[in-house]
Amino acid sequence: MPWTRDQMAERAAKELRDGFYVNLGIGIPTLVSNYIPDGMSVQLQSENGMLGFGPFPYEGDEDPDLINAGKQTVTELKTTSYFSSADSFAMIRGGHIDMAFLGAMQVAQNGDLANWMIPGKMVKGMGGAMDLVAGVKKVCVIMEHVAKSKDGKEEAKLLQKCSLPLTGANVVDMVITDLGVFNIDKKGSGGMTLIELAPGVTLDEIKSKTEASFKVDAKVKQAA
Repeated sequence: MPWTRDQMAERAAKELRDGFYVNLGIGIPTLVSNYIPDGMSVQLQSENGMLGFGPFPYEGDEDPDLINAGKQTVTELKTTSYFSSADSFAMIRGGHIDMAFLGAMQVAQNGDLANWMIPGKMVKGMGGAMDLVAGVKKVCVIMEHVAKSKDGKEEAKLLQKCSLPLTGANVVDMVITDLGVFNIDKKGSGGMTLIELAPGVTLDEIKSKTEASFKVDAKVKQAA
């Protein structure tokens, strides 16, 4: 069975390392905060000026003044600190954030990312995504493998070339979907490589739902 949104976030959390400073984008990436391994010290950073926040609060325990950049309520830790949005973006642009987990509408096989607009639809702007993909040391996208149109047809999101306006070119290092995990050699010529399959998902299924060209790692594994 393909991974659920929570299982995708749990798989993404396995990429964290002790001491990391991490930014979580809107959508599935926000769930990663619930799966940080016990005993691991990870500082979550938000563009609106918060560093060191915890998982989502339980219902009834929300504090409306404690929110992330997506305006979702979060929890405060003993290590939490607050500062201006300008300082927050200075952290990002200065290369001080180790990893960002972002959502996406499209990812190309060379690491191009489109995650901010669909032409013809009203949007407020790109937000902090442009700064994150340019300044963060590693970018991991978490998204569903395909998009479904109004008539129920499936459309590939892993493409040879993005058709939507780009957030950044050659910026994605890893993609985690409900079907599997891909590494992207964004600076070299290695392209996209499948390194892991979700439980019960076959290679043929992934090939049928992926427009992008990709290699299969010799040690590709099936998740338990």
